[in-house]
Amino acid sequence: MKHQSAIISESTGWIMLFALSVIWILLGIYWGKKAKNMEGFMLAGRNVGLAFGVTTAMATWITSNTTMLAPQLALELGVWGMVAYCTASFGLIMFAPLAKRIRELMPNGFTSGDFIRLRYGKRTWHLFLIISLFYGFTWLISMGMAGGILMNALAGIPYRLGMTIILAVCVTYTLFGGLYAVIGTDFIQSLIILVGIVVVGFGVMNFIDFDLMYDNLLDERPMLVSMLLPASIMAVFNNLLFGIGEIFHSNVWWSRAFAMRKGIGKKAYVMSGLFWLPVPIAAGFIALTTDSLGINITSPDMVGPLVSAHILGEVGAVVVFAVFFCSLASSIDSLLAATSDLITEDIYRKMIRPDASEQHIRKVSSYIIIGLGTLAWLVCLPRISDLATVLFFAGPMVGSTIWPIISGLFWKKASTQGAFWGMLLGSVIGLSAYFYLGWYTASLIGAAVSMITVLIFRQWQPDEFEWESLSEPSITESSLSEPSMSE
Repeated sequence: MKHQSAIISESTGWIMLFALSVIWILLGIYWGKKAKNMEGFMLAGRNVGLAFGVTTAMATWITSNTTMLAPQLALELGVWGMVAYCTASFGLIMFAPLAKRIRELMPNGFTSGDFIRLRYGKRTWHLFLIISLFYGFTWLISMGMAGGILMNALAGIPYRLGMTIILAVCVTYTLFGGLYAVIGTDFIQSLIILVGIVVVGFGVMNFIDFDLMYDNLLDERPMLVSMLLPASIMAVFNNLLFGIGEIFHSNVWWSRAFAMRKGIGKKAYVMSGLFWLPVPIAAGFIALTTDSLGINITSPDMVGPLVSAHILGEVGAVVVFAVFFCSLASSIDSLLAATSDLITEDIYRKMIRPDASEQHIRKVSSYIIIGLGTLAWLVCLPRISDLATVLFFAGPMVGSTIWPIISGLFWKKASTQGAFWGMLLGSVIGLSAYFYLGWYTASLIGAAVSMITVLIFRQWQPDEFEWESLSEPSITESSLSEPSMSE
C-alpha cells in the first residue's frame, strides 16, 4: 500500500533495484569462492583483517533501523530521540574488550551459543537460544519490512515486490559465500553508505534555514526541542541498554569476533563504533525539518527517505535509494549467516547429528539459509506494524543477556543459576513493562532485573569455573588453508 507519492519514477526505481541486486550477487559469489571449508563458510577462515573488520561491523549496524527508525524517533521524541539512537554506538565500543576476551578464551569457538553452553550448561543454553533466535528473526523481519517500505516510498514499487527482491538477493549471495560474501559485500556497502550520508548532509545544510526550522518547532511542536520530556529521557537509557544487549548476545557480532585475526577484534569494534556514532544523528536530524519544509508525513518510519529525497531531488533520491538498499542488505546478509550458523551449529550439530560430516553440515546450512529467508518473507507479506513496534519487542529479552555474558566472560565465580534466572526474570518482567508501561522502559527494566539477579546469585551461590573448559576442537575436517581478508 502506498502512503506517500513516490519521489523517483517507478522505472528508475526498477533499474536501480536490478543493478544493485546484480552487483551484490556477483560480488557475493566472487568473495564466496574463498570459502574452502566450513570454517571458511561460517567464519571467513578466522583471518579477517582490520579494514574489513571495521567496515563489516559498521555496515551491519547501519541498518534500516538507523536510517529509518532514527528519524522516526526524532519525529516522535524530538532531540532526545536522536540522542537515544546514537547511544547504540556504545554497544560496539563496549563489545571491543569482549571481542578480545572471546578470541582468547575460545580460539575454536563458532557461536555465542557455544559460549553459553560451555559456561552455564544446557538449561541456560536452551533459554539463550530461544532469546537469540527470537531476536534474530525479529530483526530479520524488520529488515524485510523496511525493504518493502523503502521501495514503495521512493519509487512506488509495490511493498511486497520490493521486500521479496531484497530478501531473495541477500539469500542468494549469502548462500553462495557465507561470511566471506557477507564481509566482502559489507566493505563496499559501507563505503557507499558513508559517501551517501555525506552527500545528504551537505544537501540538508545548504537547503535548510536553521533559524526558521527552530522557530517552526517552537511554534508547532515545542516538546520536540524540550530537554525535559520524560519519555524521551527514558528512551535514551532504554536504547543504550537495548543496543548493548543486541550486540553482546547476538551471534552476528560473536561470529565476527571469532572471524577476526587475533589482536584485531578490539581495535575493529572501537573504530566501527566511533565511525557509526554520527550516522543516526545525521539521519535523525532531518526529521526535525519536516514542518519547515511543509512535508506531510503519514507514516513516521518513512520520514528519513522522504525528507532526503525531497531536499536532493530526483538525482539525490537515486543516491538515497542506493544508501538505503546497502544499509538493508548489509544487515540482512549478516542476520542470515549468523542465525543459520546458530541453528546449524547449536541445534543441528549439537542436538541432532553430532557425528555429521563437514559436507553434510554445509548442505544443512544452505537449507537453513533458504528456510530463514522464506519464513521471513511469509511473515513480512502483511505489513505488521511500524518498525519501532517490531524492533523494541525483543528489547527486554536481549537486555536480560547483558550481565550473564559479561560476568561469564570475566568472573570465574559467575553463577549458572544466576545466569538462567537473570535471563528468565529479566525477559518476563521486561516484557510486562513493555505492555504496561511503554516500549521505552522495557530494555531498561529487563537489564536491571537481570543485573540484580546475577549479582545476588554470584554472592550467595557462586561457581568455580575453569577457563580451559571453554576450548573445544574445531569442527573443520579439512586442512585446507583459508585466504586472508586483510587490509
